[in-house]
Amino acid sequence: MKHIRWQALIALVGIAFLSAVLALLALSSTTIERPDFGGTYIEGIAGRPSAINPLFSQYNDVDRDIAALVFTGLTRVDETGAITPDLATQWTISPDGLVYTFTLRTNVRWHDGVGFAADDVLYTINAMQDPGYKGPPNLSTFWRTVAITQVDDVTIRFQLTQPYAPFLNYTAIGLLPAHLLRDVPPAELLQNPFNRRPVGTGPFQIADVTSDSLNLDVNKNYYGPRPYLSRIQFKFYSDYESIFAAFNRGEVEGISRILPGYLPKARTTTNLRLYNARLGGYSLILLNLTKAPFQDKQVRQALMYAIDRQHTIDEFLQGQGVVASSPIEPGSWAFDSTSSQYPFDVEKAKGLLESAGWRDANGDGVREKDRQALEFTFVTSDDPARVAIANEIAKGWEAVGVKAAVQPVPASLLVQNVLRPRQFDAVLYEWRNLTSDPDQYENWHQTQIPSTTNLGQNYSGLNDREISEALEAARRTSDQGKRAELYRRFQELFADRIPALLLFYPVYSYGVDARVQGVQVAPMLAPSDRFRNIALWYLKTKRVASSMAPLEVASVPTAELDITAAPPPTRRPSPFPTTLPPTVVAPTASPPPAPVQPTATAPIVTAPTEQPSAQCVNTSASIKFPAMDDAISGLVEIRGTATRPNMTYWKLEYRADSVPSFTQLYRSELPVTDGVLSLWSTKTVPNGVYWLQLLVVDNTGNFGTPCQIRVNVANQ
Repeated sequence: MKHIRWQALIALVGIAFLSAVLALLALSSTTIERPDFGGTYIEGIAGRPSAINPLFSQYNDVDRDIAALVFTGLTRVDETGAITPDLATQWTISPDGLVYTFTLRTNVRWHDGVGFAADDVLYTINAMQDPGYKGPPNLSTFWRTVAITQVDDVTIRFQLTQPYAPFLNYTAIGLLPAHLLRDVPPAELLQNPFNRRPVGTGPFQIADVTSDSLNLDVNKNYYGPRPYLSRIQFKFYSDYESIFAAFNRGEVEGISRILPGYLPKARTTTNLRLYNARLGGYSLILLNLTKAPFQDKQVRQALMYAIDRQHTIDEFLQGQGVVASSPIEPGSWAFDSTSSQYPFDVEKAKGLLESAGWRDANGDGVREKDRQALEFTFVTSDDPARVAIANEIAKGWEAVGVKAAVQPVPASLLVQNVLRPRQFDAVLYEWRNLTSDPDQYENWHQTQIPSTTNLGQNYSGLNDREISEALEAARRTSDQGKRAELYRRFQELFADRIPALLLFYPVYSYGVDARVQGVQVAPMLAPSDRFRNIALWYLKTKRVASSMAPLEVASVPTAELDITAAPPPTRRPSPFPTTLPPTVVAPTASPPPAPVQPTATAPIVTAPTEQPSAQCVNTSASIKFPAMDDAISGLVEIRGTATRPNMTYWKLEYRADSVPSFTQLYRSELPVTDGVLSLWSTKTVPNGVYWLQLLVVDNTGNFGTPCQIRVNVANQ
């Protein structure tokens, strides 16, 4: 009997265990995992804050990173470069392009609980207009030409002296609280204690600051979507090597920026996921056009053909760059993809120099013309990476009979002592774009050639009336279609005249622990734009019934968002232009996209995991580059189309041929037509065969037939 009782007990335990397993399987089959609120994300940053204030943060990337989370502006710039409402719900532009009238939100509170009002806008703009303002000169110079008037408690009017299409980009600057700073003279604002413990209207607010770290808590009164993360902690380190060590010790979950020299180490670091995005600006070689032989277009063209830009990117930037073809960046609605590319071609370079009369008559390896040798000084900053790039370019020129002596100078002296007085032959330089607008007036207009009385940035001395006319006209009209045509003309002329040698658009690399989900990095103006979709990042998850309602998101008062009374926000796809009428009315702001993956109105879509067939028949989702079975390496620009009626979102994924599941490369709610879908740094994965998959999902969850392309990653 005792033996039988033991058998019965064992049987009962087995039945209970089996029941528990079956119940767990049933639960997992009827539930799905979704992001949950809570958790602290810790990131390591090289440097320390100096003035966490949007009026001064341009001087320090750490300040800019924190300010991007603490402050918001009247408008914001989305990932396509479009200006969208933020603290303003709408705006109108007068037919003559001189008057901009903004309507403000009424449901916004500063971090200390005080309501946001028109007075705060007035204070911020007046501070930049004040003669004592110690921030970036370009901001004060611009705002002093603008008159600001408070119409009523929720309406602000700006009066310009002349039409200026890029104006809206300046309205994205973060605003300051007048109730805390009204009595602070603008001349003393830079040193004010406010900059160490600022109060803003952004999604996160300062909790505490020490010499080694800073904590940001979620702003529970934020008017936008509630972020999943409850806290962000920044830890300050002296350099990037120290951040890597801290990551390996488990002290941080993010590395603020991974420079090219650290990429090999980053790629072998366990659990570190790398994100790449094109950064605003471009590297180039400025030529002093008053110096011989740079006045000869054939010589300038020959110098361009003699530079192996892709090799320079691969060898010295670890693939973190994209060959530049225009001063206007890819992805901009004004970018002209047909601009001359000037591919590496040594023989063509030699032929152009021969045609221009430059020959090596004495056999010393350097070409001459009229007893003048084709040699010049090539200046660069003393940054070791820049010096290495300059030496590589000089080596390429030497191969076609051009002698360039590389001369490093301290980076702090490059503008003031070399560029502004135009004491140079050629300079390796980098433009950093401060706005998403394609305006190139300050860099290439003939009135912007620097002198003792002119602080313009046309350092090459380009004095071309046709180019100047195109840039002038593009500034005067707010019709985007007309502007696009004018900028196409500018790019055609620039490619023909080649007043400077374009090298590459920089690529930003960011490292985050694989446990942090929802991270997306789109093209950025500044590194702080990596936080553009911070509301989507999450560390915690929860399981919910698959039939449950959409994800929980922060509510926005409907009184502020009468979406039935106005059309939905217009989003312009990249990189093609959309025509805007001369008088533009921004729609009443609808709530920013909820922090949902996928969005609140769409069911979860799971990509097929079976072996895909080679197909790309869905015209709504097509990958045009790379093509089927292409061999790819380095940083690859994946191009194609992702759009369909009632589209909710699209996503691009990849997987190794031997792996059943896909990894998300990029996801967006914005349509793309024959444009850039994503950058893929293929050096972050082992060589081999991979599948790319593109799905475009509508509001019913339908995604049709995915576009699937097989490629061969073959990095050396």
